Amino acid sequence: MVEKNIRLILAYDGSRYFGWQRQRQEPTLQGVLEQAIHRVTGRVSPLIASGRTDAGVHALHQVCHFKTPSEISPAALRKGLNALTPGDIHVKEAEYVPADFHARFSARSKTYEYTVLNRPDPDVFLRAYSWHVSRDLDFDVMKACMAQLRGKHDFASFRSSGSGNLNPVREMMRSELHRSGEGRLRFVVEANGFLRHMVRNIVGTVIEVGRGKLTYDDFVELFRARDRRLAGIKAPARGLCLTMVKYG
Repeated sequence: MVEKNIRLILAYDGSRYFGWQRQRQEPTLQGVLEQAIHRVTGRVSPLIASGRTDAGVHALHQVCHFKTPSEISPAALRKGLNALTPGDIHVKEAEYVPADFHARFSARSKTYEYTVLNRPDPDVFLRAYSWHVSRDLDFDVMKACMAQLRGKHDFASFRSSGSGNLNPVREMMRSELHRSGEGRLRFVVEANGFLRHMVRNIVGTVIEVGRGKLTYDDFVELFRARDRRLAGIKAPARGLCLTMVKYG
């Protein structure tokens, strides 16, 4: 039987999962979805994502693919997977794609958003989806720091240890900071690839600039130094969300 290549687009709340990649003992998104695919198709099919989100990170538009000889239609597959997975995972789309489509290697860019709630009191309904920072922040200087990241740069200063990426150079198409009512700050970054914990390290460092622990000049210097030891803290995972993956 000829194998079909099927692409899934997912949304999920990562709060109770130990990241994307399957583990023997702990619940992961890949593990839960592969079990559901096995039940629907009767076949063991490795599920490959555009990127492995960390424990506690969310997604509105995660793209993944798997190959199967099953004759089940994409529409029936989507319905079956949504019936077999918990409510914090939702298969938005399922479709056939060309055999050479690869969720990770075919991607042109990914967009992440990070939410900070900057006000004295937390919001109990946003606690799993934002980082509460009660201290006043200098929005303008933070926005200027984010603008420095646009373009093609070496992002080694924002790469956590344990990264498998040998080349730290990435092209950042968007690097923005937006402010809305009730103290909500939204960091938006789009790049052709990301290093381990890169977005969270950027956000944590920019927040330290906003708090006055680092200056704008400090930020520019540490960015150019390509030394993670000089950068700021790593922001909590719960504020991070994968919002788009672009192809072709």
